[in-house]
Amino acid sequence: MGLLLLCIKVFFIRIIDVSLGTIRTIITVKDKRLLASLIGFIEVLVWFLVAKEAINTDNNSILIAISYSLGFATGTYIGAFLSNRYIKGNFGVQVITDKIELIKNIRDNGYAVSELSIKGYSKEEKYMLFIEIDKNHFNHLQSLIKKYDKKAFIVVNETKYVQNGYLRK
Repeated sequence: MGLLLLCIKVFFIRIIDVSLGTIRTIITVKDKRLLASLIGFIEVLVWFLVAKEAINTDNNSILIAISYSLGFATGTYIGAFLSNRYIKGNFGVQVITDKIELIKNIRDNGYAVSELSIKGYSKEEKYMLFIEIDKNHFNHLQSLIKKYDKKAFIVVNETKYVQNGYLRK
């Protein structure tokens, strides 16, 4: 019973530790250093306590290592899920299209679009669209683009800072 309890404890504590690490990394990229430092402190404290217990046991079962590894994998998944769900952010979306009606439809759906006329490889006229959005709207925007131009070239970057302009709420 002691081995099973240790494996369960290692698994769940590792989920907490790695989820915190994933969130800390994303918060660090968003330049929230103080919050990231606090999360990092808790993350390492939790990691140290579980690693110490897992390593210092008299039991040499491979199940401890498997529990540790499964906790890491599950924590990575949960941390990414929580980050995507609860950490705000913006995407800069660039679209290259030859469909002028796409621009109108994107605007009609409440997105701000800046456009440039460009020439593609084959020298035909195309449009490069610049759209800044809240990341929660990306799936809607992507489906809208695909609806009007299945061949549109789309590039998405996470935006660190936005000042002025219009973002759909």
